[in-house]
Amino acid sequence: MTGQAVDVHRPSTPLATRSPTTVVAVLASGGLAASLMQTIVIPLVPEFPRLLRASPVDTSWVITATLLAAAVITPVSGRLGDLYGKRRMLVVSLVTLAAGSVISALAESVWPMVAGRVLQGCAMGVVPLGISIMRDQLPPSRVGAAMGLMSATLGVGGAIGLPLSAVVAQHTHWHVLFWGSAVLGLVCATLVRTLIPESPRAPRARFDLLGAVWLSVGLTALLLATIKGGGWGWTGVPTLALFGTAAVLLPLWARYQLRTTDPLVDLRVSARRPVLLTNLSGVLIGFAMYASSLLFPQLLQAPVETGQGLGLSMVGAGLAVAPLGVVMMLLSPFSARISDRFGARTTLLVGVAVIAVGNGMAVVLTSAVWQVVVASAIIGGGIGIAFSAMPALIMGSVPLGETASANGVNTLMRSIGTSTASAVLATVLANTATATGPSRFGFHVCFIAAAGAALLGLAVAAFIPKGTA
Repeated sequence: MTGQAVDVHRPSTPLATRSPTTVVAVLASGGLAASLMQTIVIPLVPEFPRLLRASPVDTSWVITATLLAAAVITPVSGRLGDLYGKRRMLVVSLVTLAAGSVISALAESVWPMVAGRVLQGCAMGVVPLGISIMRDQLPPSRVGAAMGLMSATLGVGGAIGLPLSAVVAQHTHWHVLFWGSAVLGLVCATLVRTLIPESPRAPRARFDLLGAVWLSVGLTALLLATIKGGGWGWTGVPTLALFGTAAVLLPLWARYQLRTTDPLVDLRVSARRPVLLTNLSGVLIGFAMYASSLLFPQLLQAPVETGQGLGLSMVGAGLAVAPLGVVMMLLSPFSARISDRFGARTTLLVGVAVIAVGNGMAVVLTSAVWQVVVASAIIGGGIGIAFSAMPALIMGSVPLGETASANGVNTLMRSIGTSTASAVLATVLANTATATGPSRFGFHVCFIAAAGAALLGLAVAAFIPKGTA
């Protein structure tokens, strides 16, 4: 399934009969709905043991299950979209989100809730599918900004989801969150089905079911060990067994992909220098991005009396970090202009550098709420710029029939980065905590680690060939 690289700005089909603005609005709404699922339950996490009548260990799966499902589904749904229709898979993903939301809304115990959250996580394939549809359907002048906006929904949904869900959970029954997400999923699915034309499909090929199952098992082992290793113990038997399983399965899967006729992921294409380096930088960007999502809310909500935090409520903390998402969205058109003038490689370099600066500033700018707002807004700006560049770099280097699956792999790389950040930073905070909670020193170490990851991502991105995309 190899082929020649294509110009990311050249439409492969006649323009959609709907206006470009309609196409962008509908697809971005779907991306926003999917990304909201990542943070919609965070205000409820401390209450879940009581609400679901289960232990904190069991209720932690409400978060873990969504992260695992999202990571595993993105390359699979992308490949299915390339083969059987991107719009079709987009509708399936949004309907799955709605179904998971209904199950969660009806749940009164932990394991039905986990099942619903798995289905909600499966909707994360919406973003790479939407980016690929934009590439197919929009005129050249609109592609860059549209892809940037769609990619930014990954961060925007997370940023606005925290205060939104906090307000809803505080003033209504917690099940309302899930009924609302079910309605949102169905509305977005209907809009996609009605207003978005189908994209052309890849040449006829079989879906690599064995490769999909194989990859899913390997990724689950890797990510589960990474996410749960801190609680289980990094040298504990479950953690080591899962890491060992991943270390065996994933290289064997790669060997199988290179030998099969119709691979799930064409590793020869993925090994092309622009694609490989963009994906590697995506892991590091995901690490640096997640640091702000994890650290700022804790810092803002920690009691002032402890000398560590700023004493805000969950709603107040969510509003304080909301500018991160707003800035991401506002900078999408700006990042597209950088790419048009200087190339997507330069845009990625600028974005990652801004992320590094923002995390570096957070080391010293965390003693007042306004300082956190400034630091988070800078980080959000960097994320928005970087996220808009990665799809352009990927689609400028892969065959037309693999754009959705290639973007799915890139989203997976970012998920690996965020999962790693979750484990590493939580371990740092736990090991540096005082009797009253996380320490200032621990926060500083975490922000330095995030800045270091961004700088390493900058170094990797610098080796992307000039003139790419």
